[in-house]
Amino acid sequence: MAAGSKAREILNYSFLVALADDGCFDDGELSYIKNLALADGVVDDSEKQALRRVFALVDETRLSPTAQTAFDKFRGEYEV
Repeated sequence: MAAGSKAREILNYSFLVALADDGCFDDGELSYIKNLALADGVVDDSEKQALRRVFALVDETRLSPTAQTAFDKFRGEYEV
């Protein structure tokens, strides 16, 4: 894992907070994940791997329209 990578924090937050309560991300939780990944301005390979792992568990049918748009944009822009 690269120095400064937030991959572990992304996984911890996702499994202990965001997905633990309802199995989905709300707008605020998704925003927090994005901010973690972009803390240093770059989404490194470890962060991408962590995000792919977490995003694979998200039931996209339960995302709000705002979260779905942000989710799709983030995934496309950073190839997650």
